[in-house]
Amino acid sequence: MLTRLLTITLLAVAVAFTGPAWAYDAAMAESYAELFAPVKGAGAGKALHLIPPDVFLNKVKAKEPIVVLDIRTPAESGVYSATLPGTLVIPIDVLFTEAKLAQIPTDRTVVLICMSGTRATAAGTALRHIGFENVYILKGGFKALTGYLGPVEANTPLKPDTVK
Repeated sequence: MLTRLLTITLLAVAVAFTGPAWAYDAAMAESYAELFAPVKGAGAGKALHLIPPDVFLNKVKAKEPIVVLDIRTPAESGVYSATLPGTLVIPIDVLFTEAKLAQIPTDRTVVLICMSGTRATAAGTALRHIGFENVYILKGGFKALTGYLGPVEANTPLKPDTVK
């Protein structure tokens, strides 16, 4: 009986002291709550900094200072990639290193691109969370751009008449 009582007591003490290790980071959750506060209703895409292909291409046509940041793997970006001058290719798995973050300009709009927009959305959200307010995501990624332009045009250097 004493052994059983001692075991239960030790188990209760262990649970009491390890409980906080299972908890989430409240300060981090609060910072994300602030980041996502404007993400509501019809304006959610804009609040998440999503740019549809047509808006992206109109910005390119207007010669707005844009840097494309391709975060796909080397195998993916080796097949076809963004053709705008100044495009950065930094795979997502190394994006958050100090050296790579230092390559991201803060004085121009940065548009993240991946194959479907999923990785770009995650990376763009994280970059905005750490202070890069100039980061946007190409909604739908290369798939959406290819669908909008066509496969040949999507992998050809953009010209003013490329935009529909």
